[in-house]
Amino acid sequence: MSYLEKAKAIIVRNWRDGFSVPTSELYPFQWMWDSGFVALGTSTYNIEMSLSEIGKMFSGQWDNGMIPHIIFHSENEKTYFPNFDFWNCQVNAGAPTQPKSSGITQPAVFGFILKDILQNHWGNDEVKNFVKSIFPKLVNYHRFLYTYRDPYEEGLFFIYHPWESGRDNSPLWDASMSKIDIQPGMIPDYQRRDTSIANADERPTQDKYDRYVYLLELGKKYNYDGQQIAEESPFLIQDNMMNAILIKSNESLIEIASDLSLDAGQIKEWQQLSLSNYDKKLWNEELGMYVSYDMRHQSQMKHKEIGGIVPLFAQIPDAQKAGKINDYLTNLSDRGYYLCPSFDVDSPYFDSKRYWRGPVWPQMNWMIHKGLLSYGYKDTAETVKSDLLTLIHKLGFYEYFESQKEKVDQLSQGYGGSNFSWTASSYIHLNTVS
Repeated sequence: MSYLEKAKAIIVRNWRDGFSVPTSELYPFQWMWDSGFVALGTSTYNIEMSLSEIGKMFSGQWDNGMIPHIIFHSENEKTYFPNFDFWNCQVNAGAPTQPKSSGITQPAVFGFILKDILQNHWGNDEVKNFVKSIFPKLVNYHRFLYTYRDPYEEGLFFIYHPWESGRDNSPLWDASMSKIDIQPGMIPDYQRRDTSIANADERPTQDKYDRYVYLLELGKKYNYDGQQIAEESPFLIQDNMMNAILIKSNESLIEIASDLSLDAGQIKEWQQLSLSNYDKKLWNEELGMYVSYDMRHQSQMKHKEIGGIVPLFAQIPDAQKAGKINDYLTNLSDRGYYLCPSFDVDSPYFDSKRYWRGPVWPQMNWMIHKGLLSYGYKDTAETVKSDLLTLIHKLGFYEYFESQKEKVDQLSQGYGGSNFSWTASSYIHLNTVS
């Protein structure tokens, strides 16, 4: 069986009733940005699966426009924490009673994913009609971010939980999270499930998890309302990657609107505001990279990490800034790292094995590969692609991978969940479309 056939078999293995789970054991529900990347991959060979995946994700959209980061299509699955009952999203009147969901969101990937699908299936009327039906729902999601998560109308929205960033356990969040002082009685008793399935030394530590639960409880306290959360949350971040992906998806929606004669007036207004503030607020000249911004402490979060590379994908930096980011990547490659490590390899917080603190992530390489190509950095783009394929061929279709080449030589498998959907789908798309 070829690797392409293995990748497709993994999607089938993780397929449920019209949607995929990231992996059958560790993550038994539908995750937002995982789902988007799976739809990207399946669109290259089974468009019905792709459209079904997206439709199932949007079935959990809230009245305020939010797309939750988890949809609990099954209420009988008890191997994951926090499950739907712990989230208790019904405290918000706009949360659907079915399907149940989480109360936070994830990266706004569906704009650029729908654009890719439409572009590669332009002659398919079913696809065009589907995109037309999803378009207003997706605009409503972007409206949610600009309405509920941008209190100063900067065009830069905030997250109030590391899980929203997609980079859950990044050292980027350590300083802000450490300021949360967990006292007895502040959080309810809970039982983690992840460390009974995956190696504990690859997962977030217990003190991190206590703080995750604290912020989840804060969301429930205020009915998951962005305005009230913004007033109290000790964790309030304008994330570089989240906002770059929103800008990319805004641009994709504008292009879709042009292709299908839809109205994009408000999206253009949002996009102009976002672009006018992103570069001047989130670029750090000293690091030569984009950084996130801590709204609670009114300061840039000065770390080199993978979120600062993703703006290439949205074509945000000018040529000079893009060149600095490219130089950063080529230097890492020359020093014996597989691209792209998720955190600064020279930082004392770098951990090439632990969740988001240094490993290579497939969907990140997919975006960065595309971004580098858009600036003409073909050699670096090819390295980003070939490094990922090398890791998959050697270590399997895992959730994430060791970034140090000398350590990879001693390994026989990747990290996190095995037979992972977005690894398979990224592989499929990179070998089919890119």
